[in-house]
Amino acid sequence: MFRVRTAASLLLLAMSTLLSTGASEEDWPHFRGPNSAGVSAESKPLPVEFSAEKNVRWSKKLGDGIGCPVVAAGRVFTSAMVDEETIGLYGFDAATGKQLWMRKWPIGDIAPVHKTNSHAATTPAADSERVYFYFATLGMVALDAKTGADVWHESLPVPYFVFKWGAGMSPVLYKDLLLFVQDDDLAPAFYAFDKRTGKVRWKDDRYDMAVNYSHPVICKTDRGDEIVVAGTGLLVGYDPASGKRLWSAKTLLRNIKTTPVVKDGVIYISLQSGGIANQWLASVDRADTGNSDGKLTKEEVQAFVGERQVPEAFFRKTFDKGDANGDGVLEGAELDAAFLHPGNFAGASFDASEAAAQFILAVRGGGRGDVTATHVLWKHETKHTDHIVSPLVSDGRMLLIKGGGIATCFDTKAGESLYGPVRIQNAGDYFASPVLADGKIYVAGENGNVVVLRNSAELDILSVNDVGSPVLGTPAVADGTIYFRTRDGLLAVGL
Repeated sequence: MFRVRTAASLLLLAMSTLLSTGASEEDWPHFRGPNSAGVSAESKPLPVEFSAEKNVRWSKKLGDGIGCPVVAAGRVFTSAMVDEETIGLYGFDAATGKQLWMRKWPIGDIAPVHKTNSHAATTPAADSERVYFYFATLGMVALDAKTGADVWHESLPVPYFVFKWGAGMSPVLYKDLLLFVQDDDLAPAFYAFDKRTGKVRWKDDRYDMAVNYSHPVICKTDRGDEIVVAGTGLLVGYDPASGKRLWSAKTLLRNIKTTPVVKDGVIYISLQSGGIANQWLASVDRADTGNSDGKLTKEEVQAFVGERQVPEAFFRKTFDKGDANGDGVLEGAELDAAFLHPGNFAGASFDASEAAAQFILAVRGGGRGDVTATHVLWKHETKHTDHIVSPLVSDGRMLLIKGGGIATCFDTKAGESLYGPVRIQNAGDYFASPVLADGKIYVAGENGNVVVLRNSAELDILSVNDVGSPVLGTPAVADGTIYFRTRDGLLAVGL
């Protein structure tokens, strides 16, 4: 009887914990699902073959967008451009596609973005009570998940980016916190909000970071949970209660756009990035007049940005810091000094001919202080990482998908190659990260083709499916359905 009562108590405790956080194992609550890993916990069968018509449960036409859909408590949420001046957030019934509500806000005076990007680029987060949404000129809002009514609104500094990828970071839920990292060119920071009230519990000014697009993930260790964030040169473990930096590993590069994956207390990372000088000179120095003289001036940066005035605060943070001889020109080592923190040079090089570096690595959580020499389990150079697509980790394997439709797979114990590089029968660009559900891996391409792979130690291509429109956002999986946010709509696919 004691054992029965204990088991029942544990079950009730687990249920109460899920209810208190508004979470469900079958939900897909934020970017890339549970812990941003791209792995679904449910076991309902999913289709191998589908299209814009075949095995479609419902579909909706929406404005332009590349943010990911999320699913919580039977509702699916996604954003879209209502028109050129308005951003919208939509709530649908996940089973039927019935629109429950729609909210919209003016985008205001916002910088233009690259044509591949969209102003509707961020992914909401959701639980059974609220949906949380970020937009650069709006800040962070929480809405009632059932009705779309306002719950709270927290204004945030409008981020500034020299390069035209714009704001692409999204909120992530952890217990009663809403986590949000914004590593921009002016005031990089990590915010932890009370998800119920919007109050900022703590904030870390990430003064030592350049631009990054990597989401926070949770690493469970013997010493407690840690919030882990990748950034410029550093992987950092935070204390969830205080926001204090517990540890860091000097293992990364100038910037990172992929999000790490955590499995059994180990953080797995794939990244691709070049030296700071190479990045700035290739994009800015060679873009204004074509002089390509290996030097950078404020006038060249302004010409690269265009009509919008570059903030003086940006120049104070960069040029004035790096211009050692005061001649108004950055060259050689001054470029590194301008754009990187003096204690964090992030593998940079002022050799403008340096090619982009590419690594996969594994770091064990739970350390304290500088853990570079103690907790990096392995780190390997490779030529087949992608700068945007995050890795998929499952069953002792780490799968990478690279632009051009190239797959490589490594074992997670030592990072040794299992297969690849090999093409997955869909050449083209990739921005969505792979997701795993029902023993199948779904890899969505910008060309609108979705490759289905068997989750195995060998490459096994099951199908290639055309959903009729580009897919740049990572799909969501919940309750036997895959939700694809295509460039112009939302598609629910299931058996």
